[in-house]
Amino acid sequence: MAAAQVLTRARQLADEVLFPSAMNVDAADRVPPEHFDALAAAGLYGLAGPAEAGGLDVDLATFCAVIEIMAGGSLATAFVWLQHHGAVRALSASPSSALSAKWLAPLCAGARRAGVALGGARPGPPPLRARPAPGGYLLDGTAPWVTGWDMIDVVHTLARDEAGNVVAALLPAVTSASLAADPLRLAAVNASRTVQLRFTAHFVPADLVTGVMPMAVWQTRDAAGLRANGSLALGLTGRCTRLMAELRADAPAALLEVELTAARDQLDAANSASMPAARATAAELAFRAAGALVVAAGSRSIMIDQHPQRLAREASFLLVFGSRPAIKEDLLTRLTSPRA
Repeated sequence: MAAAQVLTRARQLADEVLFPSAMNVDAADRVPPEHFDALAAAGLYGLAGPAEAGGLDVDLATFCAVIEIMAGGSLATAFVWLQHHGAVRALSASPSSALSAKWLAPLCAGARRAGVALGGARPGPPPLRARPAPGGYLLDGTAPWVTGWDMIDVVHTLARDEAGNVVAALLPAVTSASLAADPLRLAAVNASRTVQLRFTAHFVPADLVTGVMPMAVWQTRDAAGLRANGSLALGLTGRCTRLMAELRADAPAALLEVELTAARDQLDAANSASMPAARATAAELAFRAAGALVVAAGSRSIMIDQHPQRLAREASFLLVFGSRPAIKEDLLTRLTSPRA
């Protein structure tokens, strides 16, 4: 499928399906399955998947553009759907050909859906550890941020072994005596059904392991994913500017559009060293754009059934989602520095 056709499908889905129901989703305890079914029917679960597994294998620019479009439709839906691609990419790169052969095609088709649990690979003492055991590993600890629970089939989970290596595995997203899920109540995108997972000597068979890699290798892969996460903030900013234009706030909307283009260009041009600043630029812009929309819409903005207050809460969420120490430091500087 050509990139232009992919983008056309994404815009149609975002504007005709996701955005019209965004307020209902915001008030619900889960994203409606019809949203995910529509994404699957459009082929968008295979966005990052290889063609031989039925994926679209789009380039990075198209991938990021679709994320931006989806985020402007419904951030909660986009948030759950985005995690799926992390598992697809991991399987595509996995040395376990049997695991890839079993899961890649159904994941690319959206017939099976995935989430990620990446907390075990964060710097510092790992919250989730992997101990070698006969036939596999035992996991102990927590995965503090897992999205889509009860709406996904598998979760790509990262833990650290005794040597500090990252152990990655594709686990069934099912609770058991050794795996508990504690719901997290979020101020925004609560319908994403985000949980904390607790592992107690949870056995992982070796045939579910997608790979074992040094921490430095994982950090390089993680850095490569920071660009895509920035598209969520771009999508929210774009929706704010469109709503401001509908309110006849044309001049401020036009100024924000100029900043939006510049933020997108900054993200596209960023390398590993400059990406934190680019991500901070996008997040701060979304925060300001949502605030400007609240002002433009006036007192009705704070009504619980209105888009401005929803987008303002979601913009706050994006200040911390997918963050890293360098992004946080840059954002704090931006938000606290005196302005001329």
